[in-house]
Amino acid sequence: MTQAVEPEPLDQCVERLARLTGDRCKAKNAARKLQTFTESIDEAALAAEAEVFKAMSDPFRLSILHILREGELCVCEIMTAFDRPQSSTSHHLSILKRAGLVRERKDGKWSRYRLSEGAIIEMMNLAGLMVDG
Repeated sequence: MTQAVEPEPLDQCVERLARLTGDRCKAKNAARKLQTFTESIDEAALAAEAEVFKAMSDPFRLSILHILREGELCVCEIMTAFDRPQSSTSHHLSILKRAGLVRERKDGKWSRYRLSEGAIIEMMNLAGLMVDG
């Protein structure tokens, strides 16, 4: 008894594209390109990028990023600015910190936060342009 050999993923892609486009030759070329593109994707980097976007997706965390554009602030200043409890503010800051969006500096018993780099401001500016556009 012979076992059926499962087709290669590239072959499956070619077959699917050929059915959709009606052109097997173009489907084969497109499948090769797609395979090259997908093999070059770094899954760990994608997961890290997703964490950045998840951290920025909360309106309160985004508000914190906006206020930190003005400079370094302590938790007490941030919680007072938004009239939020210290525990909630610290929780959101820890998410932003884990995502690499903010940096923490200890100043005695206080923790002071700032944006980790200028690229974050650019991301926020681009998001604003997309909303306004």
